Amino acid sequence: MPYPPNVRADGCHGTAAAGHRLTDLRRFSDTRGSLAVIELGREVGFPVRRVYYMYGAGAGSARGAHAHRELHQLIVAMQGSFQISLDNGRGRCVHRLDQPTRGLYLGPMVWRDMSDFSADSICLVLASECYDNADYIRDYDCFLQELRG
Repeated sequence: MPYPPNVRADGCHGTAAAGHRLTDLRRFSDTRGSLAVIELGREVGFPVRRVYYMYGAGAGSARGAHAHRELHQLIVAMQGSFQISLDNGRGRCVHRLDQPTRGLYLGPMVWRDMSDFSADSICLVLASECYDNADYIRDYDCFLQELRG
């Protein structure tokens, strides 16, 4: 699936967790405040079939610890910040998401661990499919086995 035109590489080199890209969201600001925009075909290169958000993460809490077989996602720190560690079986990469105008696209078969949530963090996720438990890989060794086929 091609990336929308404003999705760019992020400084992770070579195979370091290929399958993800940072994307800048369009924003508009004036005296009334700011507006960030996410549109299909621009910031999102997949049909959005599910939207959810995480909030109220306590100090020391962790999320993620899984990969998806088919799912595409765009993750945005709507408020506050958190760290997301990515692994594609060949390399690893870590990002700190802390701007509501920056999204992180994750394609299939990228392991993610989320941590270091600020007390006020709100994480928005746009997903290409509705929830399907069969799409999740929750064991890292199984993830590596599936990658190797």
